[in-house]
Parts: sequence; structure tokens; C-alpha cells
Amino acid sequence: MPLLLSLETATRAGSIAITRGSILLAARTGDAQVSHSTHLLDQIRSALDEAGLRLGEIDYFAVATGPGSFTGLRIGLATVKSFGATLNRLCVGVPTLDAVAHAAGESARTIALLPAGRGEVFAQQLVVSSVGSVEPLDQPTHLQPQKLIESVASIRALRWTGEGALIHAEAIRERAREEGIEFRVADEQNGASPDENQWILIRSREALALSVANLARLKILSGGASSPQEIQAIYVRPSDAELKEQRCN
Repeated sequence: MPLLLSLETATRAGSIAITRGSILLAARTGDAQVSHSTHLLDQIRSALDEAGLRLGEIDYFAVATGPGSFTGLRIGLATVKSFGATLNRLCVGVPTLDAVAHAAGESARTIALLPAGRGEVFAQQLVVSSVGSVEPLDQPTHLQPQKLIESVASIRALRWTGEGALIHAEAIRERAREEGIEFRVADEQNGASPDENQWILIRSREALALSVANLARLKILSGGASSPQEIQAIYVRPSDAELKEQRCN
């Protein structure tokens, strides 16, 4: 079974996972108060030491490609690309919202949300199969939480997950009440699929690197790995600097 090093630096804390097939060998979760640039390489080295491995023994590298923090994404992608190019290894990019949905478990319709800054969220509706594959029902977007909630108010069975869902849980709960939809919060391990007329918010794990690893493994098995140069970030919206430049022009 191939060895896989997976990075997720799209969220504030970020995480690392080293896996052999479906077996987790080592994992690290970052500190949301500390930049990825200051501890990522040390955490990778620590995880490799725990797994009893050298970097050169890794067969594939995987990374969350966004949306998420602009700086974090660039750090993660640059790290994986440099590893892949130096060691002549194939790499796998996994959309961050796919990993968020995967971490919450099987579902016919999951809304994955992450904070996008300025009070907005990154959001996407996805399907998570019983074998862990993830398929999109729409495109990732960034918008005000209230606009998102309004756009899905007519859907009677939904699973909500991700840091953005937890932040805006009360707004989601209130809209469910207004629509006459049952709302409840569940942990990942007992998060049953919603019945008709039910919205469930899943408190899934913060460390998304293991979901990145599991989704990357499915891609590798189906021939979806690529050269490091082919891995591209999914930004969804321009950066604050780009928006400022657009306003000035």
C-alpha cells in the first residue's frame, strides 16, 4: 500500500496526516493562532519521526486546494509542489469543501461551510457516498450566510457541517424553526442522515488532513494523481489585496 503525506492548510489551524492505505500512521493539528509558515515543516518532520519514516519514502503527496485562507493555501501548495518536484512524486489536490463534507460522513445532501472573511462563508452542496467518495451538487461560492440560508430554505432534509456552520448555527436553527423544520446538532460518530423535514448540524473533526488523505487515496486508485505543476488552488473569490486594487482602478 502506498505511503501518503497529506496537508490541509486552508483552515486556520490546519493539519497533517501520514497514511498507508486506509491506516493512519501519524497526524498533527496546527495552532489557529500561529501562521502555517512558522510550524508546518517542523510538524511534518515530527509526524515523519512518529511514523518512523523519511520524506523520501513517501509515495504520494496530497493537499487541500481550497477555498480557504489565501496565505495558508499558498503555503500548503508550495510545500507539496516542492516535495513532489524534488522527489519526482505524483501529487493529488483535494477541494477543501470536499474534505469538510467527507469528515461529516455519508449524506445525500451536505452543505459544507468555511469562514471566508468579512462575514461571508465559502459554501457548497455535496453528496457523500457510503464508500466515502464526494460529488458536488453545485459550485463552491462565497456569500453572506443569510443569503445562503435563504437559498436552501425550501430543502427539507439537509446536513450542515464545517466551521462556518458552527459559527452561524443559531441563524440556521432560527430559519429551520421558521420553516417548521426540525433542527438538531450531532457529533460525527452518531450523525445519522437527516430525515425528511430535518436539518442536522454535524460537529465534525477539525483536523481535515485525514479526509484529504482518504479522498486522495480514492483519486490515486482511479488514476487521478498528477504532476506537482498541475495542482492548482481553488480561490473562489479574489484576495483582499486584489479587491483593493480593483477598487483603486
